[in-house]
Amino acid sequence: MTTRPALAVLALLFATAAAHAGDDFAARVQQAKLAEAATTGPVYQKAFWAQIGTATGDAYKTCLAATTPPDKTPFTLVLALDAHGQPQRVAVQPGIPVADCMAKVFAGWTFPKPPAGPVPYPLEIDFSVKGGD
Repeated sequence: MTTRPALAVLALLFATAAAHAGDDFAARVQQAKLAEAATTGPVYQKAFWAQIGTATGDAYKTCLAATTPPDKTPFTLVLALDAHGQPQRVAVQPGIPVADCMAKVFAGWTFPKPPAGPVPYPLEIDFSVKGGD
């Protein structure tokens, strides 16, 4: 039988875990920004977007069309790449349907081989729609 104090402890543990998850996301965004600003960052970003730029736009349009009404709320996607360009730990905030759809898309792709460090290689992408698109 579970007592009220035990339930309170469990609730506190879940709240703490959720707070750390947000901290982890922010830390991952910061790590990705640092990697992008490093000497190898611009060259990798160019190769990355050359490979997936059009596909990303197409996937975003598909994900957007799958929500009713289309939700153009901005969101951020973070992921880490292993040495072969395979995505790991794909996450989004906020966790809206369009963002969750894009996370699934990115989780299934292979990206250009990232620079040697850091390992895994962090990336972040901010999605937002401007204008009448």
